[in-house]
This record gives sequence, C-alpha cells and structure tokens, in this order.
Amino acid sequence: MNTRKYIEQLNGKLNAIGTNIRQIRENKNISRQSLSDKLMILGIDISSQSIFDIEKGTRTVIDYELCAIAKVLDVTTYSLLFDFKNILDKM
Repeated sequence: MNTRKYIEQLNGKLNAIGTNIRQIRENKNISRQSLSDKLMILGIDISSQSIFDIEKGTRTVIDYELCAIAKVLDVTTYSLLFDFKNILDKM
C-alpha cells in the first residue's frame, strides 16, 4: 500500500507535471514530436510516445528530464511543479 499523503490528489499518476506540460506545449503549438526532437538535441532521449505517457501520468520524470523539458518549453521548473506545490502547501 502506498502511504504517500499526496497520492490521492495525483489520482494515481506517476508524475505531477504531465498536465502542465501538455497545457504549455499545446498553448505554444508544439507537437510531441517537436518537443521530443528538441530534447534529443540537448541529449535527452524522450520519444514522442514517452511524452504522451508523461502527459497521461503513466511515466515518471527524472530531474534532469524535468529541467530539459522546462528549457525547451521556455518555462521554469517551478511553473511545471506549481500545482504539486499547492498540494503540499495544503497539507
């Protein structure tokens, strides 16, 4: 049994940033493939399918992946983690 207090707020998702990545990516009209390609240029191997999985919450995100995604999307890591920080602040 998972005893993490925030697991209910994440609805069983494996990451807290997938929804924000999707929203930002779509607002900037960046396809998953384009995001994947730009990450590859930085040496971060995340396929467009893996980006889909991150956005759905079925794949975890490593810290250096988080930083690279934020860089490519031209946002801060804080903006990707903002919703999760709000969850923690309410505890």
